[in-house]
This record gives sequence, structure tokens and C-alpha cells, in this order.
Amino acid sequence: MVIKMKIDTIKTQADNALMPTYAHFPVSIEKGNGATFIDSEGKEVIDFGSGIGVNSLGYNNEGWITAVTEQLKKVQHTSNLYYNSTVAEFADALCKKTGFDRVFLCNSGAEANECAIKLARKYSFDKYGENRYNIITLVNSFHGRTMATITATGQEHYHKFFDPFVQGFKYVESGNTEQFLKMADDTVCAIILEIVQGEGGVVPTDFEYLKTVEKVCREKDILLIIDEVQTGMGRTGKLFAYEHAGIKPDVVTSAKGIGNGLPMGACLCTEKCANVLTAGTHGTTFGGNPVACAGAKYILNTLTDEFLVEVAEKGDYIREKLCEIEEVNSVSGLGMMIGIELKTKNASEIAKKCSENGLLILTAKNKLRMLPPLVITKEEIDKGLEILKSFLED
Repeated sequence: MVIKMKIDTIKTQADNALMPTYAHFPVSIEKGNGATFIDSEGKEVIDFGSGIGVNSLGYNNEGWITAVTEQLKKVQHTSNLYYNSTVAEFADALCKKTGFDRVFLCNSGAEANECAIKLARKYSFDKYGENRYNIITLVNSFHGRTMATITATGQEHYHKFFDPFVQGFKYVESGNTEQFLKMADDTVCAIILEIVQGEGGVVPTDFEYLKTVEKVCREKDILLIIDEVQTGMGRTGKLFAYEHAGIKPDVVTSAKGIGNGLPMGACLCTEKCANVLTAGTHGTTFGGNPVACAGAKYILNTLTDEFLVEVAEKGDYIREKLCEIEEVNSVSGLGMMIGIELKTKNASEIAKKCSENGLLILTAKNKLRMLPPLVITKEEIDKGLEILKSFLED
């Protein structure tokens, strides 16, 4: 039962205590089931955002809750100085399912990308010595908000206020092969990129360009790092989005959907990088927490081939319905990672109106962005789209 509490009261409490780092929508989420939650005033709301792609199995998933609570009854945390069977079993299952050889477990996407950056630089230092530390990233990318990952982020407006930034990053335009070839010199140790630039406006990276990048990386022993923090763990209808392009990175980072709400990140690598980060060169206090690992293992087991096909089909269904709306100019993305470009209306204003009327939907640049729970039902999709349509056709 939801104890009703006025949003104004909750807003006042939060705004007086929290640093103002987020522009909150006027909604307070209290409990839910599937892709539908109940707000603080007892009203039902359809969720097309899943906590920015985090709640992959939605709200109140019984299997995931059981896995987490059973682990809580055993032990909630151990130092990574010691072994734990739940952690070991999850790490082993993750490597086997993804085809990678080793994994570093952490708490978030930014941490996973930090690990990848350190891994790349130490791999190159160990093999080639100093001065081969540059990392190429793509213009319009997003890789996190720590000092290194915000520097890796290829969007100028993030590169303000926090000088000096971390050195050793070079930016190329996505799809510009000539520019990449020129920049991939003997000072470069890695390139990090997204298959779909989520925060950049749900913009897919050209597959032929990706294949060229992979080829050059193999020829020059430059590590190919794919940031799958938002695109991974089934979001695009594949376990990882790079599978759509038919490439295989040396390193892949994952977070968000793998945790389903608990802090979880992972940096996976192939055999050639397996022993680069040794005792004392990297670490984490909370990363690989047994409780988070228990939940993540359940999620991993849920992502069967059949489940991923259903995700792809739901994504196709949503796109088909969106394209029938007159105000929609174009639809981008892969699977259930969807960007909606509007013809005349402002995406942020539409998202705010939706949040006040029973639907949560995200924005990215000038687009609406959808990242629904992967378990969303057709009924919930239709209900949410009707609310969205009502404001787009207003």
C-alpha cells in the first residue's frame, strides 16, 4: 500500500537537502510492478525510461528480488581481498556468456570506463614504454562524469568549469575514416566509442566505419574499447550492441541494465589484456559486491536468445507506432533504445507534460528518448504511446 504524500512536501525536503545537480521532474516514484509504478499521490505512471536504462527487468521482479534477498541473508559485503562464491560464480558466468576472458567488477559505468582507460594505458606502457598513452574518442560521445571520463566525453559543453582536465585524449568525428586514420598514430594506445551515442541524441555509429576502426586497431595494436554502459545487456536486442556490426572489441564496458538498480559495472577484456592490471594497480571497495552480483547473475540468466528476440520485436513495434504519428520526423536507435526527432514541438516540454500526466519519457539533445524496461508489456507500450501521442497531436 502506498502512503500518499504530496509531491510538494517531498520536493521541499529533497531540494533543501540535495545538491542541485539534477533538474527534477515533478514526480516521486514510490512503488511499482513491471513497467508501471505508483507515484507519491497514488497515481499510476508508465515508465519509458527505466531509470535511464537501469531497471532492465522493471519494478518488483520476483526472481531478481529473491536472488538479492537470499544473498542478503548470507553476507552483504566482503573485501575483495577475500574470495566469495557468489562473486566467483557471477564473474565466471559473465565471461562465459560474453566470450571475454577476464572482468573487473565495479559500481558504475564511469568506473568501468575508468578501468578501461587505465587498462589501455598500462597495456601500452608495458609493451611499448612511455609516450604511447593517447586515447581517441568520438565527437558527441558520452563516457561518464569523473575527471577522466568527462574528458573522454566528446561534447564541448562538458569541458567547462573543471580545469585542468586529464591529458591524453583526441577527438574524431564519428564516421570520418580519413580523420581517424590520420589521428591513429604511434602515440595512440586505444579508441573508445559507443555503438549508439545515447546522451548524444541516440545516434548509431556507422557499421562500416566500425569495421574499418577494428581493422586499423588490429594492424596497429590499438585497443578497441566499446562503451556498452547504455547499449549493453540486451538493450538493443543483442547481449551487446557491437554484435550488430559484426565486430569484437578488446575491451567492453557495461553497467546500468546489468544491475537492475543496484550499483554494478563491469570492464571485460580479452586474453591479451587479462594480466595487465595486477594487485595494487587498480581496485574498488564496493565493486563486485555479493548482493549486486547475485542480482546481476539472475539478470544474466534472464537474457536468453528468446528473451533478446522479444526485445527486438518490441523495439520494432514501438518504432512502427511512432512513425504513424504526424509530429514525429524520424526515429533512431537500436532495439529498445529509441530516439524521437520531432517536427515542431520541443522535446523537453513534451517530456515534462508527459511526466505530469502518467508517462515518464527521457530526452537526449533535441530528441525524446525511450529506454523502457525490457520486460514492458504490449499493453503498457500502447498505454504509454497513447499518452505521448495526445501531446504530440495537441
